[in-house]
Amino acid sequence: MKDNPFVARLGLFFDDLRRQRIDGAAVFSEANIKALTGIECDNACLFVMPARPGGEEKDEVEFFTDFRYVPMVHRLAPWLKVRDIKAFSGKTPLTIGRRTFRRVGFESSIPHAKYALLAKVFPGFDLPHSAKVYMAENPQSHLAPGAEFIDVLPGINKLRAVKTKDELDCVRAAAALNDVVWTEARNRFRPGMTEREMARIIKHLMIDKGDGEAFSTIVSVGKNAAECHHMPDDTVWNGCEPVLVDMGVKLDGYCSDMTRNIVPDRQSSLYRKIYSLVLEANRRAIAAVRPGMKASDLDGVARRYLAKAGFGKKFGHSLGHGVGIEIHEAPVVGKRSQYVLEKGMVVTIEPGLYIEGVLGVRIEDLVIVGDKGAEVISSSAK
Repeated sequence: MKDNPFVARLGLFFDDLRRQRIDGAAVFSEANIKALTGIECDNACLFVMPARPGGEEKDEVEFFTDFRYVPMVHRLAPWLKVRDIKAFSGKTPLTIGRRTFRRVGFESSIPHAKYALLAKVFPGFDLPHSAKVYMAENPQSHLAPGAEFIDVLPGINKLRAVKTKDELDCVRAAAALNDVVWTEARNRFRPGMTEREMARIIKHLMIDKGDGEAFSTIVSVGKNAAECHHMPDDTVWNGCEPVLVDMGVKLDGYCSDMTRNIVPDRQSSLYRKIYSLVLEANRRAIAAVRPGMKASDLDGVARRYLAKAGFGKKFGHSLGHGVGIEIHEAPVVGKRSQYVLEKGMVVTIEPGLYIEGVLGVRIEDLVIVGDKGAEVISSSAK
């Protein structure tokens, strides 16, 4: 990796920081660092500093990490300036050239301890004693007392929501492998197996063929499927009950997500009706996908259909979510979502109906928002 594969996304992030008059942004999240640089590191801070209009500075990025990862970063991203993460220890305020940091970007998702650390690295109105001493001893310092912290997470999430061409290829490959794993696992399932045993089959296949599970596989036999995120237990499948399986394999750092149901030859009339309704809601929502469409309107396509059928209150979750480096990322496809669908977004379409103590059905496909509609990349029969 000689060049940044996400240079365009990083450029947009610089622009976003400039619009907000942010002097520098500290990015700690592993997923966000990867989405901006392509580097995977579990102890790092990416510090992004935009050029000021009319100023002498240029757009700059510095990568803070410890000695364990320095050779890797040098090899994979020679364009990155690497510094010791001890500079973010909070023992002394951070200095970078002659830059001043009055408005500092941070991710609101970071733990409080990280936020407290930033308050030391970029002293606020009530400067710690060490910062006061440092500034007194270093009058040339360009630290700005009274640093203001600005949440940049919404902006990063929005940038990550639209995938690059290479990212889309990675998600397609993960979804294709997920289909392979489902087919092989389904062929290995036998009556008498427990939910745990069935989930274990899927997990081992994902480890053998990919990078493991994108999330803990859900296997729900019979009425357990009424629990949306049921944890597989010792419930035994007798071969005659329906089974709901929600699964996703990770491949080359990207996730997939799909839900399928094992439908018995003999079904209750209620199950048959519920399954038919959920399948139709899934199909209608997929057919409605368009760039420029509000995510909330897409959610409404499935929600209104199920409500009209008399089961609106049994559909209690959002229609879908984004998928990429993480299994749950922007955009949210829900009735209160503020997102607008754009070409290159990857979202799940997963309507479901749940009747507590009786049954549950969810049908989930992974789709890419294209120029004119949805590209469905989950190909398993449903």
